Amino acid sequence: MDQLATLHQANGRYALRFERFFSYKPEEVFRVITDPHSFSQWYPFATGEMDLKLGGEIAFDDGEGTTYEGIITELKEPYTFEFREVDDLIRISLQEEGKGCQLVFIHIFDDKEMAMYTAAGWHRCLGVFKQIVNGQPVEWKDNSVELRELYREAFDRNR
Repeated sequence: MDQLATLHQANGRYALRFERFFSYKPEEVFRVITDPHSFSQWYPFATGEMDLKLGGEIAFDDGEGTTYEGIITELKEPYTFEFREVDDLIRISLQEEGKGCQLVFIHIFDDKEMAMYTAAGWHRCLGVFKQIVNGQPVEWKDNSVELRELYREAFDRNR
């Protein structure tokens, strides 16, 4: 199983931090991150509509009648992709490491009570992202309950 996220607090907000290693160069992983079709396969509610530029919009649809847009707040190819989704901030960065790269995924949000649910969800999403990067078919694992429990225990230990 992939490494669990860590939970941090800063300025009255919370940040989930995930790290994943890929045996590909940042350019290759960045292409998957920013490709609208790939993005819509692993990122929740993404529609595949993305204006890939600083200040560009990303369209989301929750499937229950609510649509909204994210705004790209930082874009430095092939190392940083950051955007604001409602009040949350998502930052995805890549650093060269050996013959591959380290991905750091950070989600900044307000509601600590949602941390274990949010972490479990992102853990699953990043699992699918890894499948896409590795050219594997997308398969969503049915492990939400197990992951929520793992994160609840991990976050309770770190109080």
